[in-house]
Order: sequence, then structure tokens, then C-alpha cells
Amino acid sequence: MDVPKDQISTLLDHGLSTSAQFLGSFLVSSSSANAETNPHVKAENLVLHGDALLRDKEYRRAIHMYKQALQYHRIIPKQTSASSRTSLSTSNRSLSPNSFNVSAVNENEVRFKIASCQSLLNENKAALLELEGIPSKARTLQMNLLMGKLYRNSRQCRAAIACYRECLRNCFYVMEAIIALAELGVTPKNIISLIPQTPNRGNRGSYDHLDSTRWLQRYVEAQCCIASNDYKGGLELYAELLQQFPANVHILLEMAKVEAIIGKNDEAIMNFEKARSVDPYILTYMDEYAMLLKMKSDYSKLGKLVHDLLNTDPTRPEVFVALSVMWERRDDKEALAYAEKSIQIDERHIPGYIMKGNLYLSMDRPETAVIAFRGARELRPDLRSYQGLVRSYLACSKVKEALYTARESMKAMPQSARALKLVGDVHASNPGGREKAKKFYESALRLEPGFLGAALALAELHVIEGRNGDAVSLLERYLKDWADDSLHVKLAQVFSATNMLQDSLAHYQAALRINSQNEAAKKGLDRLEKQMKGVDPDAPDEDEENDIEDADADVEETELL
Repeated sequence: MDVPKDQISTLLDHGLSTSAQFLGSFLVSSSSANAETNPHVKAENLVLHGDALLRDKEYRRAIHMYKQALQYHRIIPKQTSASSRTSLSTSNRSLSPNSFNVSAVNENEVRFKIASCQSLLNENKAALLELEGIPSKARTLQMNLLMGKLYRNSRQCRAAIACYRECLRNCFYVMEAIIALAELGVTPKNIISLIPQTPNRGNRGSYDHLDSTRWLQRYVEAQCCIASNDYKGGLELYAELLQQFPANVHILLEMAKVEAIIGKNDEAIMNFEKARSVDPYILTYMDEYAMLLKMKSDYSKLGKLVHDLLNTDPTRPEVFVALSVMWERRDDKEALAYAEKSIQIDERHIPGYIMKGNLYLSMDRPETAVIAFRGARELRPDLRSYQGLVRSYLACSKVKEALYTARESMKAMPQSARALKLVGDVHASNPGGREKAKKFYESALRLEPGFLGAALALAELHVIEGRNGDAVSLLERYLKDWADDSLHVKLAQVFSATNMLQDSLAHYQAALRINSQNEAAKKGLDRLEKQMKGVDPDAPDEDEENDIEDADADVEETELL
């Protein structure tokens, strides 16, 4: 009794893969499909069963079925040569899948399915070998896209570029290919040249074609700007696109991500929130948003975000980075485990590496932090990976390596005030380099007058060298435009150092009004209140003294035991 093969296809079309899988097991074990006399039918049955397993994410079983199918597909059936010749000579007629000598199995498609399963199992070499066995002229858009991804993961950049270019030749709207080519360093001109030029009889048609693709050209240019660390140019192009496509979630997220990288945290948070208001279930870049909420000490929003992400899809790497961010306050080891899990899910997930690096720094393990930040830089040498590396090298007292990395960032981002500040930070770490540091901070401020980070660093340098008045006048210029807690904390510290305690108090209180969780402001205010009461702020509290005595007693008891 035959099992109806078409019913398996119907079940798969309706997304009922489990039922299709059960039915497939009857199909491949049917005695009517004799492997010796009818191997091609057996191959078709195995492919159908493999498709059901693939849909059910049973990738290894699917691979096993597909490989068996290819073996049967290549067998010459036991039948008379005359019958074979008659069948093969039949032209201009579609052959039945049940014919004894012609298989409906497409070997290239089966190879692609095997490669897809292997890719999902992170067996990239095996997947590439399978795809390379498909003739280049027979490769479909999907095949080229997967090959590009696999070549890129194995750092074969030229081969990856060739595959992505082939994708765009077939269809220029493959956005993944556009982004990948931009990140691989292909110029916007070269990418745009792949836009098919539709032949038109009249000039009007060609103008319409240009208008219809102009937004896409702007998008390509924006992606290339961001990939080459021209963040300002990229943001301007995205802003232009946003006027044309208001409330576009993808553009809002891209802008927010860039703003987060360059330290425009308030703008980034605003754009992330806009994107979430349009699509509350979006997961892309939500770990970046989580990091910003942590920086702002907005733990209630952070908790709600993590709750929403877990309810949407708990398997995504962004969710594990967000969990790592949330756990950082409570348990570094738990936070680290979540960050590592995000990388296990997607080894190219940059925020996972950034989070790992930051955690290792907070755990006083700068050598391990270097490895994490290097991983991020290899995937994409952006500002944060350079900043993390410089901080890690300085924490290891490797000033030479820190300076080399900071200069490398300056070459990669010649118009970046933040790269200039990074070089200044390295010089400032050495008493003999403070004059150089000052020049770099001033250059950063000339390039970007509103760059608060450089102003705070320069003010710190003024304080170290006893120029408290210069520090105050510099910081007060920023008060008009910046409602920032770190700015008020720095001013409070400078006023406290010059014994202007009332002014210091006002700024600590202002910092806590902006961010009630600012630890530096809390500690500074506590210290200041002791000073104002005439108490030595460095003297230990009574509770601390009791703790020390108890600790000593514990040591003595241990020794006695």
C-alpha cells in the first residue's frame, strides 16, 4: 500500500512539519519503493523526509536523509537499456517523478539544503565544501548569499565579496549583501554600479528609474560611511532617509546604534524608544539599548526591557547580552556567563565581546579583557573596541600598546574627536605626557566643540596640575547646553578641592536630581557632608571599625582552632 507522497508536500506547505516527519518515516520505509529497481523514487522520498526534519530543526537527521538521497539519485536503475533510451529520447515533455530512470531530485538543491543544515550547526568548512561542489552557473541567489556569509566567517574576504556581488547582480534589493559589502570595504560607487540599468525608450523612463533607486543609493552611501567610521556622514544620510521614510524602524535603529557608539547617549535612547513605540517586539540592537539604560542607571526601564525581550524570543544573542547588563550589578560571574552565551549563539555578535571586555575590566582582569576587545575589533574596528583595548592596555601598564592602538584608531577615524581624545588619554596616564594630552584634548574640542568627554578630561588635567580656576571656567561653559550628571559631579569635585563647599554641595545635589543612582555623586556628597560637619572624611565609620575588629577576632579564632 503506497503512502501518498503529495500529502507530505501539502503538510509542509501548511507548516505541519511534525506530521510530515511522521508520514515521511512511513514513506521511506515503504516496500513499494524498491531501492534496486526504483532508486530515484527512493531518493525523492528521502528528500521529502529530510525537508520535514529540516523544518523541525533536526539538522543532523536531515543531513543524513539528504546524503542518502544523493546516493540513491546517482544509482543507475536495473532496467533494460532500450527502455532507458526510449525514455531519455522523449523531448519537450515533463517527466513524471515516478519514472524509473529520471529523478525529480535536483542534486544542487539537495547540496544546498545539506550546506544550510551544516551552517546552522556551525560546521562552516563542511558547508563551504558542499556549496563549492555546485557549479557557479547553477548557484541561486540563496546559495550565493550563504556562500558569502561562510566565506566571510572564514575570513576569505575576496571570495565573500564575489558572492555578495553576484547576489546584487541577481537582485539589487538583497539588503544583507549591501551591508556585508560595505563592511568588507567595497566603495559605494562599486556597489551602486551593480544597480541594473533598465533600458528605456524615452528619457522620462530613465529619470523615473533614477528617482526610484535614489533612496537605495543613499542607503548604500550611509552604510559605507558607517563601515569606514565616518559616523557624522552616516548619520546625516540616515536623517535624510528618515525624512523620506518617517518612523522607519530599521533607520531609527541604525541611527541609535551609531549614536550609542559615538557617545550621543540621549539621542540614541530617544531613537531606540521611537523604534520600540513603532514595533514593541523588535530585538535588533536591543542589547545596545540595554547598555545605555545601565549607563543612565535607569534600572526600572532596563528590567522591563529584559522582561519584554525574554517574552519575545529567549534564544537571541541580544537577549543574553541584555541579561548580562542587568546582572552586572549583582553578580559579575553570572553576567559573564550570559555574555559568553550570546557569543556561543552568534560568534559575530559584537556587543557580546564588548560586554565581556567591560566585565573583565570591572573584575580586574585586563589581560583577558584585551582578548575580548580584540575579538570585537576583528569583527568591526569601531570606536568602542579601540576604547576598550586602550583602557585594558593601560590597566596592564602596557603604555606602548595603548598608544599604538589609540593612534591606529586615529588613522581609522581621521575626523573623529573621540579618537583624538583616546590618544590624549594614553598621554595623560603618564606624568611626562600631560602637555601632549592637553594638546590632543584641545584638538578634539576644536574638532567637536560640544564633546563633553574631552572637556571633562581636559578639566581633570587642569585639576591635576593645580589650575582649578581653568577647570571651573571650562566646565561652566558646558552647563548651558548639557544637563549631565557627570558634568555636575566633576564641578562638585573641583569646588570641593578648592574648599568652596556650598558650590560643591549644589552641584552634587544637581547631579543626583538628574541621576539618583550616580555612585560618584552619592559618595562625594557623603564625604562633603562630613567635611561640612568638621569630621575627617577619611576616618573610618564606627560600623567599619567594628567590622575590622570582628574580622581580626575571626582570624584569631581560626588560629586557635
